[in-house]
Amino acid sequence: MKRRNFVTGALVASGMIPVAVRAMNPRPAAAAAGEFEVTRTEAEWRAMLTDLEYRVMREEGTEAAFSSPLDKLYEPGLYHCKGCDQALYSSKHKFDSGTGWPSFYKALDGAIGTKPDRKLFYTRTECHCSRCGSHMGHIFDDGPEPTGKRHCINGVALVFKPA
Repeated sequence: MKRRNFVTGALVASGMIPVAVRAMNPRPAAAAAGEFEVTRTEAEWRAMLTDLEYRVMREEGTEAAFSSPLDKLYEPGLYHCKGCDQALYSSKHKFDSGTGWPSFYKALDGAIGTKPDRKLFYTRTECHCSRCGSHMGHIFDDGPEPTGKRHCINGVALVFKPA
């Protein structure tokens, strides 16, 4: 794992980054304001999501590292967006990154959109559901072959459906 990703992971695990992210970006995510097939009002999103899910999916927050039971789940199946039920990731592409979040080396075709995220000390690639705009996590260049990518995803944004 690259040093900057380790440092960022340590800051998130310690709880420092979610506070900083909320302080720097208290408004809904830019991705959520785009043109998406599934749209909801803020009240509808708040009614269907827990406070943590809303903070992660609609305000680009981050859940605590090692808090998601999906991190160590390796059963066959698909991981869906909690916001709209679109299938995003296959268990075939999941791997143990050691970061404390469910990690995948690729998404299902067309399931994920991306944009630059400059909220920290460097630019990251934010990823969101292409159907509803919900924030999922970030994509890094330190994953396994064949892609070399690591989709580091917040478990609270996902629903696992066994095969």
